[in-house]
Amino acid sequence: MSSNGKTEHQLHTVTPLIRSMVLSNLLTDCKSVYLKMENCQAPGSFKIRGFGRLCQKLKEEGCQHLVVASSGNTGLAVACASQAIGIPCTVFVPENSPPVSAERIRQTGAKVVTKGADFRASVDLAEQEAKKPGVSYVSPMDPEVWEGHSTVVDELVTQLPEKPSVIVAAVGDGGLLTGVLKGLERVGWKDVPVIAMETIGADCFNLSVKAKKMVVLDKITSIATGLGNSAVNPHLLEIMPQFNIISEVVTDAEAVTSCIKFADDEYTIVEPSCGASLATVYCGLLTKLHAEGKLPHLKSRPAVIIVCGGRSVSLSLLQEWAKQFNVSFPATQE
Repeated sequence: MSSNGKTEHQLHTVTPLIRSMVLSNLLTDCKSVYLKMENCQAPGSFKIRGFGRLCQKLKEEGCQHLVVASSGNTGLAVACASQAIGIPCTVFVPENSPPVSAERIRQTGAKVVTKGADFRASVDLAEQEAKKPGVSYVSPMDPEVWEGHSTVVDELVTQLPEKPSVIVAAVGDGGLLTGVLKGLERVGWKDVPVIAMETIGADCFNLSVKAKKMVVLDKITSIATGLGNSAVNPHLLEIMPQFNIISEVVTDAEAVTSCIKFADDEYTIVEPSCGASLATVYCGLLTKLHAEGKLPHLKSRPAVIIVCGGRSVSLSLLQEWAKQFNVSFPATQE
């Protein structure tokens, strides 16, 4: 049921939680590593949780046409949601987005407008379009989005054998992290450490944590376009002191290396934004944090990595990135 008592049709999937034997063996000082496979959502990422919820709310309020600005996964989630609830959708895609992103959004039946030099310009265009009668802008800053994302924690409560020692999540605009924190509060897990992962060049949250104030990036220099936001939502910075958040960054090369190794180990392709989270195992970050005393229960309780997924990736792109950063492709040789 929605908060107003109306029945909602759940657009997201209850995703698998799998124990990774490979990652558990790599992380010898951890009891086990579990993967929350959000890449199994219909649009390929967790975003359908929050944006599906918001799209339904907007329809209930009389919206006849959805508009959104996105360089990839948000647009795909909104496009899939609009198809499911039966209203049209227009996605404004910045000109610097990967062509594969726009094409995958277009395949859902949504109208794609590739216009605007960058994401901010596309947002301006989408907000202008939303001034028309019956048209609503789908904002990533709407609390309904965070509430939808929080359902990932509700599932972890029923799927995990015990309380986790740590949860790892990638940070773009902070929507997933905000949702995870709200979920942890609801289920009584506020003490569980959450490692917030970014890549250098898309690290607005990490810089904000260090500065103890909002930091806005002049431009995104990382290839992890899924993390490509110039700033995180202000609400995240307001609530983070109530939780145990550990902000970390990795290089693009480390994220790509982790994506390639993950493809070898788990037969799954994910974006570098997800690779940033996987790097906590592949690049030894969880081991380092445990040695520093920041993850005291790592040996006695399972670790969870949210495999946020993403569709702006392909084998050919992984190979291009491998060449760019001088990373082995494939990661292992027979």
